Amino acid sequence: MELQNLKPVIIDDEPNSRKTLGSMLERYCGISAVGEADGVSSGVKLIEKENPNLVFLDIKMNDGTGFDLLKKCKQREFFVIFTTAYDQFAIKAIKFSALDYLMKPIDPDELKTAVDKALTLINKADAEQKQKYKTLLQNTFDATKLQKIVFSTAEGMHVIEISNIIRCEADDYYTKVYISGRKFIMVSKTLKEVEKMLAGNTFVRNHKSHLVNVDFVKTYVKSDGGYLIMKTGEKVPVSRRKKETMLKVLQQL
Repeated sequence: MELQNLKPVIIDDEPNSRKTLGSMLERYCGISAVGEADGVSSGVKLIEKENPNLVFLDIKMNDGTGFDLLKKCKQREFFVIFTTAYDQFAIKAIKFSALDYLMKPIDPDELKTAVDKALTLINKADAEQKQKYKTLLQNTFDATKLQKIVFSTAEGMHVIEISNIIRCEADDYYTKVYISGRKFIMVSKTLKEVEKMLAGNTFVRNHKSHLVNVDFVKTYVKSDGGYLIMKTGEKVPVSRRKKETMLKVLQQL
């Protein structure tokens, strides 16, 4: 990907800050912002309109915080670089998977380093998307082979046979995907997102924090509120709300 294909937007409630950052991006990084917004509400609309792959985001704004904005974004397919005059939000920024955290006034060298980092990761994401498309074609046109799915983690890209996935467990904004023959991989998607990816296969949501592959279920135990014993020996709880659905699925096996 060339530099000009970066699609950054600037979200900051201070007009001078937006102007300064825009000028610095052009002067030191050779890129231009495709749009600007002055708060949480206008920022969400801008992201939906422009579909950026990089967002420069202020933290304290008139109608909320940058964290509020990220929570409102339905699809977060962009990298975030926080720009702020406050340093006490650094740890929280990490929890929101920020690419970088730039203190105002922004240093040109730090800005260039952050943009270079974004470019590297966007190139990587493009490569992963191509692999996902290749896997999709394989699943669609070659029914004789086991279906596969692509999961991205901090270590890299994993092409997994769906039939080898034992269960999935929520971990805040991440999901632990337990795979036959290894412990688990930590996927940067919510359990709800993973559930959608696995829809149409042998997976059942048995609890708000758990999704199981029924092919790996060995026993359903009614005592202690109800739980599953997997073929691996693990015990997985079944919530009251999911109990009836779980029993119907098991009875059909």
